[in-house]
Amino acid sequence: MKIVTFNVNGIRSAFSKGAEQWLSDLGPDIICLQEIKALQDQIKIEQLEELGYTSHWFSAQKKGYSGVATFSKVSPESVTKGVDIADYDNEGRILRTDFEDLTVLNCYFPSGTMGELRQQFKMTFLDEFMALIPQIPDLKKHVVIAGDYNIAHNEIDIHNPKGNKTTSGFLPEERDWMTKWFNSGFHDAFRLVRPLDIAYSWWSFRANARANNKGWRIDYISVSESLKELVTEAQYFPEAQFSDHCPMMIEINI
Repeated sequence: MKIVTFNVNGIRSAFSKGAEQWLSDLGPDIICLQEIKALQDQIKIEQLEELGYTSHWFSAQKKGYSGVATFSKVSPESVTKGVDIADYDNEGRILRTDFEDLTVLNCYFPSGTMGELRQQFKMTFLDEFMALIPQIPDLKKHVVIAGDYNIAHNEIDIHNPKGNKTTSGFLPEERDWMTKWFNSGFHDAFRLVRPLDIAYSWWSFRANARANNKGWRIDYISVSESLKELVTEAQYFPEAQFSDHCPMMIEINI
């Protein structure tokens, strides 16, 4: 099974640049897109539909903002939009799809780069997310939590760790949360396969950052303990330049 996560920073923009064709050619079983910035009826997904993908969308109430969408070759048994917390559900942050023995959470974590209020919003989200997951009673045997976490975990995950110690996305409290998260029963799928590789998933539009590979690894796929030994491959695709992020894919022998 192949699962892709990708913050498209506007699905209409990314697909107009060739992202839909790229995803179609890659052919993963499940695709989790974040920051779609669109309603379902605002874009045609003909190529993916022709390949048999079903799609489920959870858009933000604010037009042109946030939102997530999940595409899968096998129709899910159930779909849950949101977590009954209005602050997050109004922004289309968490979309759950359940398959026979697999739960996939497609998540777009808040960014704190727009000021102190949004940073506090982000930290509250992190705390509530950490508390929420163990309380979900009907998770399937295997759980995957894919998306844009908006945090670079360790120094290896960011091009300039010393210069970004006070920058949202690499703050000590955010990094501590990631450590707690990966000690809570979930694992960083990429690091299971490639513990020492340097890979980034987001680059600023400024200062030619992408061309110089001055990036951050802030997009992750977390897997439950039951999947820890079943992840056979994990990789980022920096050459897929349809957004300021790049896609990530894992393969699971499930």
